[in-house]
Amino acid sequence: MLGLASLRFGSFHCRASATACGGNTSRWQLADDGGQLSFIVPEVDEVDAAPSENKHKWRMVIAYDGTKFKGWQYQPSPPTIQCFLEDALIRITKLDRKKLCLVGAGRTDTGVHAWGQVAHFTTPFAYDCLDNIHSAINGLLPPEIRIREISAARPEFHARTSTKRRQAAKHFVGIHDFTSFANAAHNDRDRRPIKKITRFDVIEMGAILQLEVEGTGFLYRQVRNMVALLLQVGKEALPPDIVPVIIAARDRKELAKVSLSAPPHGLYLVSVNYDEEILKPPEGSPPISFGRTHQLSKCKLTFY
Repeated sequence: MLGLASLRFGSFHCRASATACGGNTSRWQLADDGGQLSFIVPEVDEVDAAPSENKHKWRMVIAYDGTKFKGWQYQPSPPTIQCFLEDALIRITKLDRKKLCLVGAGRTDTGVHAWGQVAHFTTPFAYDCLDNIHSAINGLLPPEIRIREISAARPEFHARTSTKRRQAAKHFVGIHDFTSFANAAHNDRDRRPIKKITRFDVIEMGAILQLEVEGTGFLYRQVRNMVALLLQVGKEALPPDIVPVIIAARDRKELAKVSLSAPPHGLYLVSVNYDEEILKPPEGSPPISFGRTHQLSKCKLTFY
């Protein structure tokens, strides 16, 4: 049966659902400041947290011949692609690199070229016309580096993690043995670990990430464990391809080595959906009653 449940905890939210042919859909919303989870993020040479006063985010598509450069990632000497871009942006915007918060989607190695590298930066001010800043940046860059496109970006856009979360989520889709993601329950000795995940979407909503999972059913704490691992990937503590490795292990201990379980606070069932035919009441039955719960003063369900 397909049912629908919605889960929520702290700054995180989750929703799950199922249908009459044996599926479930889960939705989790994760705030990046989601207090209950603490993960170790590797140190990087990028300034990856924009100052709070920076209200505007800009996305760039970049092409470069990497022959003469020591890769993308920032290092003062010898200069890298990121160094030249930051220098140009600093001269044009009059902001320091910490305020610019330039982040690239991929850290290409020494000598590697790019046609569609993506990066974002932030500013406390807006631009009415991007053509001028586009030309100005290219005018300050060496001939081997060119900005192909500049556009305004939504606040939730992130050049790197927006891609990695989705990459990791796609690994869950399909028929898998999810033993690695199931906690043992007292009444779950005869569980069937093979489940089909038909959809795992990552939807960015400002500071909130909404994760929607749909499948034929979930094992005990499966969704919470999948979400926790995905958050690790988004924080760059783990690579996206860790997901198939842990799935293949079919061992809960393997997941425990690298990820915590997402906390359960505020998880709630939203609805259970069935085929319309099976929901038809028998002939002669009284009309459906929806009660007066929403009129009762003692009702504390603010969303009712």
